[in-house]
Amino acid sequence: MSRPNPVPRVLLDEAELAARVSDLAGRIAADHPDGVVLVGVLKGALVFLADLARAIRGVDVQLDFLAISRYAPDSGRVRILQDLDLDVAGRDVVLVEDLVDTGLTLAYLLEHVRDRGPRRVELCALLDRSARRIVPLDIRYRGIELAGDAFVLGYGLHYAERYRNLPVVLEADRATVAADPDAYLDVYGATATAARWREAAS
Repeated sequence: MSRPNPVPRVLLDEAELAARVSDLAGRIAADHPDGVVLVGVLKGALVFLADLARAIRGVDVQLDFLAISRYAPDSGRVRILQDLDLDVAGRDVVLVEDLVDTGLTLAYLLEHVRDRGPRRVELCALLDRSARRIVPLDIRYRGIELAGDAFVLGYGLHYAERYRNLPVVLEADRATVAADPDAYLDVYGATATAARWREAAS
């Protein structure tokens, strides 16, 4: 008899995400009254970046993107697939990520952006798993600290390109989705309500 898939629990619901984004946006606006360029790392940061940009009030916000291909897991070696279009020389830049883990890749991208001559570059991450950090990073704008080795999906985070468009961040079972990437697709169904997710988290 097969065991049912573990029910993912809500790490951040829609209201909590909105509150975190609003707080980060307010801090970024206060620190950059002359305007800021938000640079999102594709694809994971796209959802977070879109909400963050809309939440920043009273200052000019411009958007750009970097897309990368990793050569090897945890190596920090990457290939730039899409580079910046904007000229960021002399400007304030905030590099936006969904999740920072070892820091290897983000450290590489940070230096890549710095080579373009911005006035300053700062880091913003919705989730930070600092316990796994290999390269020290100063993350000025941090949503939450992610404890342990929690495996997360939703709000841009994915497994095999699934679950990015979930409006919440779920902590799921890594082994379950590794064995079957479609294991949690029922969260999209009619019963996949905020109430159900909240109940699963309790």
